[in-house]
Amino acid sequence: MTMPPPPQKPLHAILWMLVAGLCFVAVTGIVRYLGTDLPAAQSAFIRFAWGVVFLLPSLWGLMRSGLGAGMFRLHLGRGLLHVLAVLCWFYALARIPVAEATAIGYLNPVLLTLGTALFLGEKLAARRLIAIGIAIIGALIVLRPGLRELTGGHLAQVGAAVFFASSYLIAKKLSAMVPAGEAVAMLSLIVTAALAPLAWAVWVPVGLGPVLWLAVVAACATLGHYCMSRAFAAAAVAVSQPVVFLQLVWASIMGVVVFDEAVDPFVLTGGAIIVGSVSFIAWREARLSRRSQTVPDPI
Repeated sequence: MTMPPPPQKPLHAILWMLVAGLCFVAVTGIVRYLGTDLPAAQSAFIRFAWGVVFLLPSLWGLMRSGLGAGMFRLHLGRGLLHVLAVLCWFYALARIPVAEATAIGYLNPVLLTLGTALFLGEKLAARRLIAIGIAIIGALIVLRPGLRELTGGHLAQVGAAVFFASSYLIAKKLSAMVPAGEAVAMLSLIVTAALAPLAWAVWVPVGLGPVLWLAVVAACATLGHYCMSRAFAAAAVAVSQPVVFLQLVWASIMGVVVFDEAVDPFVLTGGAIIVGSVSFIAWREARLSRRSQTVPDPI
């Protein structure tokens, strides 16, 4: 027989994703506002230290129950990749327009899809390969190599997308082996510990203001991921995924109003192309997931 699908609430999914998008744009804006006064390693360390504080209940439960056999190596590998990702991300956001950083960040799920095929053995149909190729074209429209000078910030944001996708690739493998709470708690703990010596090496005096702003970054990021999870639970991913493009619109508006950055039509066009490709991939994965829920009739 066929298992009945959960009730779909598309309006709820869209609203949850709208709130998630606002949270992520707020994160981007705050880090851009803090600028280059703090080294990237120090900013990232303070942000993740706040994350550990927020996750203390989960960490306490994890310490009492312990890790599963052989899990620490996977957690450590993911944590170290995430360290590289956040270092690149903090460096980039302090140096390039928020709209460009947002558009390039859309590459994360595209690279993750490619990684699952290369390293986890998942099949990659021709249509998904075409979608990945179109997303890469969108990224080239945003970056325009050869037509303008690419700064270290642009390259760092591309590096962040690669390292985030690599981290999520291990997370995808961990999701079938450990509870989500364990994965999130261990990630925050390992990233904070790994960033500590890097932050200490470049530490500069920091006032209470930036520390509190980075606490807001941690809170917004946590709330954003929670809202995104609620959106995915309320309806098929394909329903809420196109709403992600509004992040680029909001980031562009914030760049103009707050940071006096010009609206770049190439960034909007390239970002729309990437989001369209991501939406198609999400739609395909949702269809495949629904098919996998079909079980044979009892004999």
